[in-house]
Order: sequence, then C-alpha cells, then structure tokens
Amino acid sequence: MSEYDTAAAGAGSDPLSGHPVFARLARIGQRARQADRDHPWVLDTAVVAAVFLLFCVPDLIHDGGEWGAREHRIVFTRPPVAAMLALQAGLVVPLLWRRRRPAAAFAAVMAVFVLQWSLGVALRADVALLVALYSLALHGSLRHLAWACAAMAGAAALVAVELSGGLPVGDALFFLFSAATAAVAVGIAVRIRRAQLAGLRERAARLEVERDQRSRLATATERTRVAREMHDIIGHNLSVIVTLADGGAYAAEASPERGREALLLIGETSRQALGELRRMLGVLRDQGEQDPEFTPQPGIADLDGLCARIRAAGPQVVYTARGELERLDRGVQLMAYRIVQEALTNTLKHAGPDTRAHVTLAAEGGRLRVRVQDGGPPGGAARSGPAGEEGHGLTGMRERAALYGGTVAAGPGPGAGWTVEAVLDLTPDPTGSLT
Repeated sequence: MSEYDTAAAGAGSDPLSGHPVFARLARIGQRARQADRDHPWVLDTAVVAAVFLLFCVPDLIHDGGEWGAREHRIVFTRPPVAAMLALQAGLVVPLLWRRRRPAAAFAAVMAVFVLQWSLGVALRADVALLVALYSLALHGSLRHLAWACAAMAGAAALVAVELSGGLPVGDALFFLFSAATAAVAVGIAVRIRRAQLAGLRERAARLEVERDQRSRLATATERTRVAREMHDIIGHNLSVIVTLADGGAYAAEASPERGREALLLIGETSRQALGELRRMLGVLRDQGEQDPEFTPQPGIADLDGLCARIRAAGPQVVYTARGELERLDRGVQLMAYRIVQEALTNTLKHAGPDTRAHVTLAAEGGRLRVRVQDGGPPGGAARSGPAGEEGHGLTGMRERAALYGGTVAAGPGPGAGWTVEAVLDLTPDPTGSLT
C-alpha cells in the first residue's frame, strides 16, 4: 500500500467523514474555494460588507455614547456622523487587502484604532482589528505577526486605560488579550491545516507521477522482453526454414526424397514457431491458463530437440551437458535455452549448413557456463559475423545474462570459427528481488 493509500485509508476510518451532511459541506466548501480562486475580490468585499452591516450600522442608528451598567457607566465621545463614517471606513476598508497585503492592512487598521481611542471614541467596528490580526496570522509572515502582537498589546493597554473608569484594568486586559489570542490561534490553526492539505496534495501528485513513471518503465521493460522473445523465436525458426528451403530447392532435382524431407522439416519447424508465437500472444492477452494447448516455456531438456532441428538444416551439432541441469530454476533454463538458440541461429546464418558446432553446458561452483563454438564456413574462409557491430541477438543474450548477474562474451574462435560463452550466476539473490 502506498503512502497516499495509507493516508486515504486513515481519513476514511473516521465515521463522520462519510456522512452525507459532511460530504455535502465538503462539496460546498470545494466549490466556494474554486469560486474564490476565480474571483478573489468577491470574498474580501463580502467580508467588508458583513462587518459594515453587523458592526457599523448599529453605531450609526443608536446613540451609543454610554456603555455599561448604571453604577459603572462609561461615557464615550460621540463624533459627528461624517467623522464616525470616516473612522469606520478607516477600520473596515483596509480589510479589502487583508489577504494580499496583510501586514499593511493590519497597520492601517491599527493606526485608525489608536486614533479613535485616543479621541475617546468607542465603535463596534473595532472588531475589524481582530479580523486583520487573524488575516495576518493566516497569510502574513511570522516576523510581521510578532510585531503585530506587540502593537496589539500596546493598543490593549490604551483601551484598558480608557475603560478604567468603569472596568478594572486587569479585567479589561484579560478580555482584550483573550480576544487577540483567539484571533491569532485561529489564524495559525487554519494556516497549519492548509499547509498540511497542500502537503498531502503535493505528495499525492508526486505519487501519481511516480506511479505513471513506474507504469511506463514496466511497459518499456515488457516491450523489450517481448521484442527479445519475438527475435529469438522468429529469427531462429526463419533461419532454419530458409536453410531447409535452400537445401530442398537444390536437392529437388538430384534427390526428390531429400527435397520431400526438407519440406516436411520446414512444416514441422513452421508449426513449432507458430505454437511458440501463439503461446506468447496468449500470455500477453492473459489467457495462459485458459488454453490447455499452451506448453511451458522451453528449458534445458528441450536443447536436444533444438540441436536436432539445427542438424536437420545441415550443421553437425555436438551437445554436451555436465552437472544437475534439470534442477535449475525454470528462468535460468529459459535463459540458457535462448542463448544456445541464438548462438546456433548465428552459426547457421553466418557459417552455413556445412559447419560443425559444439554446445556445452556445465553447472558447477554456483555458476552455469554455456558455450557454443563453431568451426566457421567450410574451407577456412573468414566468417561474416557481428565482429564489428552488435546485432539484436548478441544484445539480447547479454540482457538475458544480466538478469542473473551473468556475462556473455562473443568473438572469433580457433581458425575461422566463432565462440559464444555465457556465465550465469546460480546463487540466490540475497535481496529476494524478482526477475
């Protein structure tokens, strides 16, 4: 299970998260956030309008010059309507920039707040200072927040002094500090929550990218494997078929029986190639367990049949095996079979049907050695092979051997011959990785 799946499972374990009401609220919140991203000024304007309607209009309607009970009544100065509107605008209008310039908005509101209380005026619109402080904690830098808290403490002291006539200074400071602390705490909590959600989204996006990369890598690996298998199957069998067809055409007039035998061998080789192709295509279609005609992948036990087919095309093949080869892993056996198949195909292709090849397999010392050596073309002529270039066959052999920590060496042998030698590691992988 990936980290993203684990996080999703942890979130899904909350019984409230799957409730229809919470799901509906989550959808509404998501749509609101999308609308805010598309039109950011709408929310800021709505906040300003709400503060004006809830806290500014009551001061304009009522004569709010006195606060408190009769025995502890505090009398404040009630400015003219124009001056009150100016003070309210100074407190509320900077909230339009509370998210884009939180420090500047808080400074502007704080300046009007201090001026207002210095004049002995108390307004309900002072709640804008708490909104600006909350916005600074949510959107501003921590350095600016520290300075804002210090300024807030000074402003609270000023207000406590103004209220000292009807309210103890300690009580006033406690109320003001509690309100400021709540605004800062809520802002920081929302900020942390948003940072956590952003981290989860980033991690989910990164995991999706890694998943896509792993999928593309697996696809490329599988494509390479299929191309290698197709090359081994088609290249080998077509080389045998071409050699048999050339020999049959030559023997058709001189020895019709040999020509007929060549045609029978061509048919048998073609059917075998078709069967292997059907098996591979069935595996690619995930139908390997549904068709009983599909046989297992070839192994070391099938090398006798491989050598027999090569002999039928003309070359003399001597096969020698040493060690307990039948107990080898099926993957190792397939690797050995394909390497021998590719080497004999190159022998048939480059040395011709009149050559002689020695195939040796030896399992000893935790290693499997595969050696295919041919005598080259008849008459000692130089063999035309991949001496100056690497074909797909040699590359495929090296890729197969590398899967088992092995190596493949190919080059000229004694005389005009060619030698292919592969060494496969039979020791278990301590990491337990699958090939």
